[in-house]
Amino acid sequence: MKETICTIPINDIFNMHDGCPFCRMYEMLENQYANFITGSAMMDPETRVATNKKGFCPRHFEKIVEVGKRLPVALILETHLAHISDEILPKKAGKPDKKALAKVEEITESCYICDRIQFDIQHFLQTVFVEYANSEEFKEIYKSQDFICLRHYTEVMKYANAKMPSKHLGDFHKDTLALTRNYLDTLKADTTHFCRMFDYRNRGADWGNSKDAIERDIKFLSGYLDRTPEEK
Repeated sequence: MKETICTIPINDIFNMHDGCPFCRMYEMLENQYANFITGSAMMDPETRVATNKKGFCPRHFEKIVEVGKRLPVALILETHLAHISDEILPKKAGKPDKKALAKVEEITESCYICDRIQFDIQHFLQTVFVEYANSEEFKEIYKSQDFICLRHYTEVMKYANAKMPSKHLGDFHKDTLALTRNYLDTLKADTTHFCRMFDYRNRGADWGNSKDAIERDIKFLSGYLDRTPEEK
């Protein structure tokens, strides 16, 4: 495949063949942003203003603590807390009005990293659609992925309906559904086998591929399970 500055990260992601490619895309971006925020951008005024206003979701609070040194994380939190104290939380006791409560609710639901990732993923998806439409080699690589998780199946299909050229939309629907449906069928069978192995009549039988069925189920359903319990 011909590589450009736009296609290189897409090719790297899809050539890996390890789970859902869009989960890999998301993980790549969140790691990049978490390292960026706690590293080179920690003292950048524009970035700090944005992180002060938005904060982070629970997942990305954990991520910045995981990848960043404690002092940079503490400095980010210091100014974020100051913003909440000065601009968000009411300063006086009494019944808060709807506007004040809405501001508190908004900051607890916002996330700087999620917003940046969502913006970037839309551009990445556009590149995926162009490559799928114009490169038979990429189309075959797309079709050979392990699976597409349920979360990203929905996101990708919605965006494809809006952005994919109509000439290729039918094939894209078919190939994407196959990646999700076929894996779902595998998970159903493995999970059923896992449950049956607890029947005393199956004592000593072969577990097959079912031992990690629970972890794979959750990863498929949510898109979020980075490590199995044994790896944590």
